Amino acid sequence: MLAMRRWAVRHAGALERVYIAFRWILHGLRPLVGWLGAERVQPPLARVEAAVKRLMFDCHMCGRCVLSASGMSCPMNCPKGVRNGPCGGVRADGTCELRPEMPCVWVESWRGSLLMSEGRLPLGLVPPVEHNEAGASSWLRVIRGEASPRAAPARHTASSGGRLEALLQSGAFAVTSELSPPDSADPEDVHQAAAVFSGTVDALNVTDGAGAYCHLSSLAACALLLRSGCEPIMQMTCRDRNRIAIQSDILGAAALGLTNLLCLTGDGVEHGDHPGAKPVFDLDAVSLLDTARTLCDEGRYLSGRRLRSAPRLLLGAADNPFAPPFDARPARLAKKIAAGARFVQTQYCFDVPLLARYMQRVRDEGLHERCFILVGVGPVVSLKAAHWLSRRVPGVHFPDALMARLQGAADPQREGVRICVEMVQQLREIPGVAGVHVMAHRHQELVAPIVAESGVLAGRAALFAGHPTGGATQ
Repeated sequence: MLAMRRWAVRHAGALERVYIAFRWILHGLRPLVGWLGAERVQPPLARVEAAVKRLMFDCHMCGRCVLSASGMSCPMNCPKGVRNGPCGGVRADGTCELRPEMPCVWVESWRGSLLMSEGRLPLGLVPPVEHNEAGASSWLRVIRGEASPRAAPARHTASSGGRLEALLQSGAFAVTSELSPPDSADPEDVHQAAAVFSGTVDALNVTDGAGAYCHLSSLAACALLLRSGCEPIMQMTCRDRNRIAIQSDILGAAALGLTNLLCLTGDGVEHGDHPGAKPVFDLDAVSLLDTARTLCDEGRYLSGRRLRSAPRLLLGAADNPFAPPFDARPARLAKKIAAGARFVQTQYCFDVPLLARYMQRVRDEGLHERCFILVGVGPVVSLKAAHWLSRRVPGVHFPDALMARLQGAADPQREGVRICVEMVQQLREIPGVAGVHVMAHRHQELVAPIVAESGVLAGRAALFAGHPTGGATQ
């Protein structure tokens, strides 16, 4: 099947022309189908469609075929079910993060799209699968003239009223970091973990089962931090929830007073401490953004049912400029912005020239004027850690010159901090970079010296300055 899928991608242009001709044939069948009845036509037509598409595309008959919008590479073969890819987990050789023996479905999609009439993956949102339509004929939808995947919606415009949004809009260079919630039901453990960031960063991401490991929920930890006067960013992944739970949690977060939401597809369960868990991935990061935008801007659920009161949230997304296919990354960012993202945090940056080239593309498209881009940085405390990141984390490129500096350093941790400080200072000079996201897993105590030595706050007070003992200030 993989050989046929790759053949289809290599001949995507020819297959697109065949599909266009075939679509006219399907349109011509509309009177006959109307006479026979769609219910009577559906079963035999679906069987024929399944036989053809399974042979050529390893099609899963999701009922919402998007082959023409995905370079003739069926997104249902993605282990995460990503329908608006590529995600940030593409390995350097173009293989899948979860199945290294398989080429990334969306890398193949990008290659196929270059051969098609548009010459790139379409920027329109590919909606999530409607699971109750699995096995239904997409050809019948074409015959009946039903809508194709809709175009990208208007950009999210509703204001959250939060402090982070106000800071970003003021033009200040923002500094964020992240906290993994503790393995504890004691609120004091959350406040103690956050205390090291007080007065150092403007907002603190609270991860949502990072690496597919179980911890205290992001929603609960964010609510605790908010009550103590801190500025949390709630992370939400698609791995563990379907669209019903996702929408409920978004409303719950807003009701508790949270104003910042970072939308992620999420890591696969294979790498976590519950590898036997069932991955959900009902939505992907882009459709999650669109779901949150629909709640905020349109005041309705995805089902169309109206809300009595809409949430007010600053929506964010992650980006990985350093993972292949590099040329697809600005387009992927544009799709996330169209879906609702107003700020973006990137994967670790250790290669400033590569980031500068990416930012040039971003500026050429005017994307830096439509969202705030915070570039990920972090201290690498040893040569071993640098090699581990380069091998294990997709999109992390650690240049040889930095490897040599760590190898020759008398104090590798101190050299890692110095490298990070230099990165922050260089990134601040790149037009379109609105801030940095400092990631220092298990070395959170290094965030404060990095921020102080870089001078990135320029003498202003950081927003994140709550009371670590948890006393409410609002």
